[in-house]
Amino acid sequence: MAVTSSNGHGNKIDEKHQMSGAAKLRHMLQESNDLIVCPGVYDGLSARIALNLGFEAMYMTGAGTTASRLGKADLGLAQLYDMKTNAEMIAHLEPFGPPLIADMDTGYGGPLMVSQAVQQYITAGVAGFHIEDQIQNKRCGHLGGKKVVSLDEYLTRIRAAKSTIDRLRSDIVLIARTDALQQLGYEECIQRLRAARDAGADVGLLEGFASKDQAQQAVEDLRPWPLLLNMVENGAGPVITTREAADMGFRIMIFSFASLAPAYLGIRAALERLKRDGVVGTPKGLGPRQLFDICGLAESMQTDMEAGGVDYYTV
Repeated sequence: MAVTSSNGHGNKIDEKHQMSGAAKLRHMLQESNDLIVCPGVYDGLSARIALNLGFEAMYMTGAGTTASRLGKADLGLAQLYDMKTNAEMIAHLEPFGPPLIADMDTGYGGPLMVSQAVQQYITAGVAGFHIEDQIQNKRCGHLGGKKVVSLDEYLTRIRAAKSTIDRLRSDIVLIARTDALQQLGYEECIQRLRAARDAGADVGLLEGFASKDQAQQAVEDLRPWPLLLNMVENGAGPVITTREAADMGFRIMIFSFASLAPAYLGIRAALERLKRDGVVGTPKGLGPRQLFDICGLAESMQTDMEAGGVDYYTV
């Protein structure tokens, strides 16, 4: 049963509902063994759809942010401003809603920049973030040619993030990611994740598993420390379903391209039809009103009316 308290006006407040996203995500990790499934979202509309469908958490993909905001490939071109601004918008669509995990790439510089990035993610309402060991000139984890920094340099990023979290007394969840598998092999990945765990990271992420057996082995090698699985279909690793991931013992599962790939397919098909037939071919029943309903039209109308406004009685 949820704990309740009064807000001073005689109304009871569900304290779990009023938790920050960070506190909520940490509670989910500590109080349950269930897999936390996070669809990848990259803009306001994709996030609104995930909220509408009732997902318990979301993931802001760096690849999707780079593609949607910059129109560029995921080659480390999005910087702190791009990522923080996008994450803040998504996190505040429903401030006490599902927690948002966000990509933080390499931390955007040395320890001082990592600290600045963590502070900005905290104030943006991000619930958790992953920071990786690629070199600054990084790339998507499912492309070839990745290079990683030394273990010592990687740990400076983790320590800088952890000390900032502690200084600000934040509940934000620190996820240590390693991309070393391609360059240095599995055992080095496990060594790096163990060192990151010992430096204070809350969750581990080994990017680009070569097989399902390797994914299962990582869970066993790092148990009981919780691991996150990044599922990218048609990427570098095998396809693992949510049920399989739960059975393996993963605690969080993100689907980085869950919105981006279908959006590409849908938009391309519609524009091809427009070029060929002269119309987009939008199905009946899907007009501006229905799309705006997904984006909170009813709530906006209610807010206006409760304030005594008259502009949106009918739209």
